[in-house]
Amino acid sequence: MSTRAPRRKKDSLVVEHLMTKAVHVCRPSDSLNLAAQILWENDIGTLPVVAEDGSNRLVGILTDRDICMAAYTQGKSLSNISVESAMSRDVKACTPITTLEEAAHAMAEAKVHRLPVVDGSRQVLGMLSLADLAHEAARKPSARGGSAGFALVGKTLAAIVAPRPV
Repeated sequence: MSTRAPRRKKDSLVVEHLMTKAVHVCRPSDSLNLAAQILWENDIGTLPVVAEDGSNRLVGILTDRDICMAAYTQGKSLSNISVESAMSRDVKACTPITTLEEAAHAMAEAKVHRLPVVDGSRQVLGMLSLADLAHEAARKPSARGGSAGFALVGKTLAAIVAPRPV
């Protein structure tokens, strides 16, 4: 049994190597108060929203910013606002065999800091963050092509933080 990281496409590292496998989730019918509690207690900023049927099938994504904006725009307490009313339904995701370069490109294109990792039926398997990419680039920069790992993270971050057209 090999302990080497899974690889694909010219020996590129894949998402499975870096993703966080223990993922906290919420459901559309949950209150934003519960979602905020999960975010706070686990020191995270994003929750995949999974189907009501008890499966782990991705149906949306909720960020701490989504919660703040819902409270402001709806003028209600968090316990009276559902996750469904604040979540994004158009969720960019990747698979465990997506290369880190492909995942970084997807983050940059979607202007997001995190990507849910799903299987072919959209079951949530993990999360990949920009911080994961940065830690990997810093861990062994010479083994990742010199400064190429840092350039990838820098380019991704620059695309994410660029102002959106009004």
